[in-house]
Amino acid sequence: MSNDAPETFLTQDAYDRLAAELEHLSTTGREEIAKRIEAAREEGDLKENGGYHAAKDEQGKQEARIRTLQHLLKSAKVGEAPESNGVVQPGTVVTAVIAGGEEVFLLGNREIGVGSELDVYSEASPLGAAIIGRKEGEKTSYTAPNGREIAVEIVKVETYNGQ
Repeated sequence: MSNDAPETFLTQDAYDRLAAELEHLSTTGREEIAKRIEAAREEGDLKENGGYHAAKDEQGKQEARIRTLQHLLKSAKVGEAPESNGVVQPGTVVTAVIAGGEEVFLLGNREIGVGSELDVYSEASPLGAAIIGRKEGEKTSYTAPNGREIAVEIVKVETYNGQ
């Protein structure tokens, strides 16, 4: 792993689920797509063969997902969610007042929030980058993609329990 690849926190459940998806896509998934492409090829003229083009598009999306999963799993730090200690870090649940409204969300990769009711913000997002390392009671702001400055106050930081 290169030193410039950021680590991504994943729970063991999320890691196992993603590894299983990668295994399926890399084996059975590739075989299924290849069969569909071959069957569509046998229908004749590829220029006007909608089934062929759809299968090729799906193959491209599947290969992109495989690359994403490979990168994510290679850079993953697997384990229990970090103890919050009142400090915002990947894998913590944050309650914050953002632009005057209170929000509760998980900071980290969206893959760890699958099955959870929580919104998930990446630590690389403008909000995530602004609050990482901040403590309960601290105020900061970040610049939204539209250029607007948005005020944030960290109210509470909790350990993520998988729900």
